[in-house]
Amino acid sequence: MPIAQLISPQALEQRRSQPGLVILDCRFALEDPDYGQRSYAEGHIAGASHADLERDLSGPVVKGVTGRHPLPAPEALVTRLQAWGINNESDVVLYDDGPGTYAARAWWLLAWLGKREGVYILDGGLKAWHTVGLPLSLDPPAIQAGSFSGSPDANLLVSADILQQRLGQPDMTLLDARALPRFKGEVEPIDPVAGHIPGAQCAAFTDNLGADGRFLPTDQLKQRFAAKFGDRSPSGLVAYCGSGVTACHNLFALCLAGYPLGKLYAGSWSEWINDPRRGVAKGE
Repeated sequence: MPIAQLISPQALEQRRSQPGLVILDCRFALEDPDYGQRSYAEGHIAGASHADLERDLSGPVVKGVTGRHPLPAPEALVTRLQAWGINNESDVVLYDDGPGTYAARAWWLLAWLGKREGVYILDGGLKAWHTVGLPLSLDPPAIQAGSFSGSPDANLLVSADILQQRLGQPDMTLLDARALPRFKGEVEPIDPVAGHIPGAQCAAFTDNLGADGRFLPTDQLKQRFAAKFGDRSPSGLVAYCGSGVTACHNLFALCLAGYPLGKLYAGSWSEWINDPRRGVAKGE
């Protein structure tokens, strides 16, 4: 079974009452941290629980040390997953408003803890759900606590120190998921320093999606990333973004395209710039 899987709104509606299925609403907005919980309370896919990026899917920020969305403590995340009713054998469907940004973060966290089967992202998210006229619910989910057990896979991560040592090595492909103007350092609406990590290529996560907000066909995704790898092996991939969230979208899209799950620099740009000794590049 492939690690990255999509599910359509129609397929989810048919499976929604399936025993053992867990649905997580991952809606969030950087500019409005309460948006996700508020939107969930105003209507969600029946049976879904809300998984908040900052409260559930990130750890505490340490100013001047971490990025904006550090990884949660594994034991805390396992406890949270159990509270949502997840078992090791559960099928899990993740959704957000549409692009899959925050759903992909939850997907990666599950993979990090070892759950790499039976995890789906709702293709097109809640926007696609609305497009086909499916209803929302106001009811809280009926949850029986799960027994999920998992442990973090350090092989999926690259630290800032290791990344700094690898800069310039010809076998590494470093992909930045932020939009091109931020990558080039022309604008920086969030972090105090503009630019990108030296040697990186811009691979804006939004380019994984078609005009309808759904993921591109796998052959198009493969073509997109093959151009980034060139003649380098996919095993040298490191993905990053502003805070370790949208990079997961690229990692998911890469897996959809048939590539192996690459490494994540979880601290990403917002951690990188905490140390002025680390290089900063601008332009293409």
